[in-house]
Amino acid sequence: MKAFLKNYRQSPRKVRLVAGLIKGKRVADANTHLSFLPKRASLPIQKLLNSAVANAKHAGINTDNLIVATVTVDKGIVMKRFMPRARGSASRINKRTSHVVLTLAEKVTTEKKSKSTPKKVLALKVAKTTKKVTKTAKKA
Repeated sequence: MKAFLKNYRQSPRKVRLVAGLIKGKRVADANTHLSFLPKRASLPIQKLLNSAVANAKHAGINTDNLIVATVTVDKGIVMKRFMPRARGSASRINKRTSHVVLTLAEKVTTEKKSKSTPKKVLALKVAKTTKKVTKTAKKA
């Protein structure tokens, strides 16, 4: 599931610091990390995470196995302002914005196969081939 935050009024460089902390974590762990993080971007990203979880619930996905797959922070629009300087000149101030895209994925648990399983499979394959051979031999 995805959730978008567009034109968030903070520099992408500062938002990426927060986004990098939750990437690859379980949703509950990421939510806990964001609630105790003393950065300004932590609250909007926490709301974005909760929005993505709500989107997953709406789609019928179990939220217990969700992890934060990707968090991308891209550059949004840049508002240009001017600051008066000495001798009648002015210097430009860039007010940067960010576009944040958060993607959740289900964590797939794979079971380890025991060493005895391939032997059983081989035995079944051999048994099937011998049955076929005997059946064809009886027909001929």
